[in-house]
Amino acid sequence: MTGTERRPTTTDAGIPVASDEHSLTVGPNGPILLQDHYLIEQMANFNRERITERQPHAKGAGAFGKFVVTNDVSAYTKAAVFQPNTETDMMIRFSTVAGERGSPDTWRDPRGFAVKFYTSEGNYDMVGNNTPVFFVRDPMKFQHFIRSQKRRADTNLRDHDMQWDFWTLSPESAHQVTWLMGDRGIPKTWRHMNGYSSHTYMWVNAHGEKFWIKYHFKTDQGIGFLTEQEAEQIAGRDVDYHTRDLYRSIEQGDYPSWTLYVQIMPFADADSYRFNPFDLTKVWPHGDYPLHEVGRMTLDRNPTDFHTEIEQAAFEPNNMVPGVGPSPDKMLIARLFSYADAHRARLGVNYKQIPVNGAKVPVHSYSKDGVMRVENVTDPVYAPNSKDGPQADTANYGDSPGWHTSGDMVHAPYAPHRDDDDFVQAGTMVREVLDDAARERLVSNVAGHLSKGVTEPVLQRAFEYWRNIDKDVGDRIETAVRSPG
Repeated sequence: MTGTERRPTTTDAGIPVASDEHSLTVGPNGPILLQDHYLIEQMANFNRERITERQPHAKGAGAFGKFVVTNDVSAYTKAAVFQPNTETDMMIRFSTVAGERGSPDTWRDPRGFAVKFYTSEGNYDMVGNNTPVFFVRDPMKFQHFIRSQKRRADTNLRDHDMQWDFWTLSPESAHQVTWLMGDRGIPKTWRHMNGYSSHTYMWVNAHGEKFWIKYHFKTDQGIGFLTEQEAEQIAGRDVDYHTRDLYRSIEQGDYPSWTLYVQIMPFADADSYRFNPFDLTKVWPHGDYPLHEVGRMTLDRNPTDFHTEIEQAAFEPNNMVPGVGPSPDKMLIARLFSYADAHRARLGVNYKQIPVNGAKVPVHSYSKDGVMRVENVTDPVYAPNSKDGPQADTANYGDSPGWHTSGDMVHAPYAPHRDDDDFVQAGTMVREVLDDAARERLVSNVAGHLSKGVTEPVLQRAFEYWRNIDKDVGDRIETAVRSPG
């Protein structure tokens, strides 16, 4: 485009403006006039252009791409997105958990791995992490966990003593903390990490048969990680290191991809399985339930407007399409409410009309009005009605996938399964998954973290916490922390 063909600046109403540089004044040195509506519009919009950041997962970025089914899993689910050879538009957002929007990408923290599929049956969202487990299993503790990882009320500083105080009083966190303090606590890039649903979901096939499943997105780039020292050096020179890497790789045509696998548990196995299959702090060992390939996700388009397409992207696990349902996972059930509620608070009740959140199929909803409503509402606006309004297709979608449950109303933990223990899987990970070098880095990472402001008696509890995971590792951590210098 040449200089003579440049588009004229306009107001938000499309009216050409007189100047990009000078306000309307009484003479060149006189006062500014209130009637300079373009100046007022510019200042008013500037004052309001920041929206509330997310509570957790505030710092992140994302991209768009395609999901292509490569294997036939129709025996397990009727979901259209997972039928053979289906290709679906999708987008993903990667993030840290505890950091604010301006925090370094390379802090030691779990990474969010949130995926939105724009399917032919509506949007299907998965909210996961780069770890297959989480810190807590009951949603009553979620808010408290996040606050323990954020900033103190008095100093406004993050505090290791506060973090370890919560973790050591919540032994169910041991498995996730072991992941966090190990090599995968700081991925080399977002492209070099896996993503997991963590939660257990239900799949239902065309015959109504039910299965429990877990999602695993395995990076095709290979797992890579940063050491603590490397991460600190990068944080000092490029706080947006992971954001920049993702954008540049796609811009240069080096499109990252992940292969999606699922673990499949027969519905009846859940009651007698040795671990509670719905406990978010546990994994299903692959020897018991191996991975089944589903398809490949490839990212090939960067956002053109970060605010509109990424910052306003809203993921919610209640967006489940026919053929997919929830499980008795307490954290998942609570998130079916909390995520959508967070979006209404942050973006407004009509957040699903923001294009990045909109379905790619026709929407026939009785939602009406509210702040920032931009799609037309047509009568009738109520149901039931006799005015040709949309009507629920009960014959095809009336039976939501579910399970039988009964019992008294109690405030209680999960009923234990045979091998349920808060430390057993973390111990297995330390002894059987990590090699000697990885264990050495784990000890160094934990000792370094504990040496930064953790006080008694929290410190002593932390040593016992690690001894419960693995006695040798716990002893080595205490030795490293207690050693002079």
